[in-house]
Amino acid sequence: MITPQNVKVFEAAKLLGKSEQFVRIGLQRNILPFGFAVQMSSKWTYHISPKLLKEYIGLADQ
Repeated sequence: MITPQNVKVFEAAKLLGKSEQFVRIGLQRNILPFGFAVQMSSKWTYHISPKLLKEYIGLADQ
């Protein structure tokens, strides 16, 4: 069985040294390559892949 994994926005922001708003807007605009954002009515939902985030920040080999 596949277990879904997701990094929280605040965790990604901390790892990147950026604000949570930076991560949210980057995902909403398809600028950041480690996840995506889906607009559900007036709210946004975020998925951040642990694997892609590690690759993005250079921790994939560790």
